[in-house]
Amino acid sequence: MTNLKVGGVPEHFNYPWYLTLKNKEYTKANINLRWQDFPGGTGQMCKALREGSLDIAIVLTEGIIKDIANGNPSKIVQTFVKTPLIWGIHVAANSNFKNIADLEHATIAISRFGSGSHLMAIVNAYNQGWNIEKLKFKVIGNLQGGIAALKNGEADYFMWEHFTTKPLVDNGTFRRIDDCPTPWPCFVIAVRNEVLEKNFAEVQKVLNIINAQTTGFKNIKNIDEILAERYEQKIEDIQKWLKITSWNEGKPITKNLVTRIQNKMIKFNVIEEKKNSGEFIKNMYF
Repeated sequence: MTNLKVGGVPEHFNYPWYLTLKNKEYTKANINLRWQDFPGGTGQMCKALREGSLDIAIVLTEGIIKDIANGNPSKIVQTFVKTPLIWGIHVAANSNFKNIADLEHATIAISRFGSGSHLMAIVNAYNQGWNIEKLKFKVIGNLQGGIAALKNGEADYFMWEHFTTKPLVDNGTFRRIDDCPTPWPCFVIAVRNEVLEKNFAEVQKVLNIINAQTTGFKNIKNIDEILAERYEQKIEDIQKWLKITSWNEGKPITKNLVTRIQNKMIKFNVIEEKKNSGEFIKNMYF
């Protein structure tokens, strides 16, 4: 039995992993796959990959590309969710900020530097024509930290996935000012190089199992009701999310896609130099 540790955010995107684990599909393939929630998001997972405490991560594309460029000893093995992620731009419900232009000089709550909430704040600033050099950040760790920072005035706005934060908008904790979609597919699967060298065949099996699950995921009976209950969402919000979300279903990530993403990230001042796109990916399918 091969031991592998996989991690991701505790959000509806990763429910297919829960189903395959619940059905013991990896055990049947002689793999002891253990899941860990990472509420701190991509920055927390990149750190765990570097430290070797995590083998496989379902991470935001922009975060892992930046971290691999900075020396993270991992490779992207495929796209997981091929559609963009919709980032909500949130302020405290009683905030004086009314529209996106008001936020130009405001302090941004981010989970950690290099995380999606950090990098997408830069993308949003670029889209608005703001001076990226003058952005002010407050590190808050995770969504709960973001709630606290906006409430006590340590930060002015916070970007997090639209549907995950929708209940907080509905209950009056946050007010959403706008949305900012990622200009690339949102989630990829990254694996530590050491694991790819030692357990290539087992990683292939894991990918085959999860891709088989995501292929028919939207067709599962009452999936909208199941997700709404599990993630405390309104059913109409889950239905909207399902409509705009598509999983990759096993196609390899291409150098061309990584090159296009790097080009955009350079334009947004998220990374400083473009690297050979082959350094970021490992082809699992021959």
